[in-house]
Amino acid sequence: MLHNVARKKMICSAALTMAMLLSACSSGGGTTGSTPASQEGNTPVNQAPPAGGSNQENGKLVELTIWDAPQPDDPIKALREQFFQEFDAANPNIKVTHEQMPQGTNDREVFVTAMAGGNGPDAYHAAHFPIIGDWVGQGLALDITDFWNAYADKDQFIASSLQAATIDGRLYGLPNDMYVTGLLWNKKLFEKAGLDPNKPPANWDEMVTMGKQLTDQTNKQYALTLLGMEWADWWFEYYVWQAGGDLTEVDDNGKVTLTFTNDATVKALQYYKDLKWTHKIVQSNVLQSYQDNMNDLYQGRAAMTNGSSSSFGGYAANGLDLNHLGFAPYPVGPSGKGPSQIGGAYWIINPKTSKERQEAAWKYITFMMSKDVQERLYQFQSDNGIFPNLLSVRKDIDPSQYTENVPADLVAGVKKAAGDARLEYFLKERLTPYVVKAVQQALTDEKSDVKDLLEKAQAAAQKEVVDAYNAALK
Repeated sequence: MLHNVARKKMICSAALTMAMLLSACSSGGGTTGSTPASQEGNTPVNQAPPAGGSNQENGKLVELTIWDAPQPDDPIKALREQFFQEFDAANPNIKVTHEQMPQGTNDREVFVTAMAGGNGPDAYHAAHFPIIGDWVGQGLALDITDFWNAYADKDQFIASSLQAATIDGRLYGLPNDMYVTGLLWNKKLFEKAGLDPNKPPANWDEMVTMGKQLTDQTNKQYALTLLGMEWADWWFEYYVWQAGGDLTEVDDNGKVTLTFTNDATVKALQYYKDLKWTHKIVQSNVLQSYQDNMNDLYQGRAAMTNGSSSSFGGYAANGLDLNHLGFAPYPVGPSGKGPSQIGGAYWIINPKTSKERQEAAWKYITFMMSKDVQERLYQFQSDNGIFPNLLSVRKDIDPSQYTENVPADLVAGVKKAAGDARLEYFLKERLTPYVVKAVQQALTDEKSDVKDLLEKAQAAAQKEVVDAYNAALK
């Protein structure tokens, strides 16, 4: 569903503040877009009611449905259920029914379908950074600005965690979690290849030269995983950033301009293609799944991949010794930069429910994101050998206090990667198929011309997505 409102730029190229780095990254996608149209001085559509009043007048029981019931095998299930009980005890006039998300193809489709049918939850914790702007335009997320302005803890959330949900100066989501990406490498494979295990490639040229040393086809070992399946644009956009560009531009009036054919994008796709066909330092099956990429890392076939501050527990659970892993910002490209990507998810509130339920939902989600609850979550993870996300959305929580089993260089790598991070490209959810097609053809057809592929992709995306999107702007 196209937005019926003005959108502004959602892409950030933010150097995170020092306060954020020290407090949020020590261990552990301002965004603008569209908002429902309103007249000056009037309450915007889907705006939260003024905070501060009782949400259960005259002792009225308010019932909420929240999609946050833990899975049976969730190692934190008992603690989460304890949090539920504590909230219930402190709020006797609010009855929360915790449900697991209904089954479906993916979580985003399930949520949108449920909301369209009037069966959505009162609050939802997984409104991902790339999609929240679209959901706001579709009327699926309440404007919580007034709640936020009256929130005692509003200054305790790092600025970058608010960017993707801040649209035309209004806030539509409470940060739930976030991560930063970077280059992850296997130090043992570096040593085996005669390379310094603590020195990853610093630029595109070093990626190639070091990559050739790390590739041993007789042992089915290769240097770097590429992502060529249906999420191919997710990793490819990093190379576009490294080349000095992006895949879309948005002007102050919200008009989108595609930049698939810009010099930086062409350079990025040519380099991506050359890694496969010329340098031969990537996996043989460039269309293999993301999980197969990870399996190659776990089993010592891939020397380097894209890593995340939220994934170290998974790496350890799959048999990797964290002392043998490195994490750093991406190699720089022709632009001289190698930005990381920030991602994550928000708590959002259903704009179609009653004022009382919205107020009760706000009380619930702020309880779940409170300093006390989040610190106890970190402590539980530490006590039970569960590796936490090395990046916290709250300034007043220092994840380094709970990461004694995480090597200091990994923590430092996350901090450094967070120093230059940005959101994914604007309109990603709608433009992914067009970018992916070009990337896949470049990776599977050695004779393909990357500029021609990108021109065709841009023409199709312009006609089928962007023209209608821009025409719908007010």
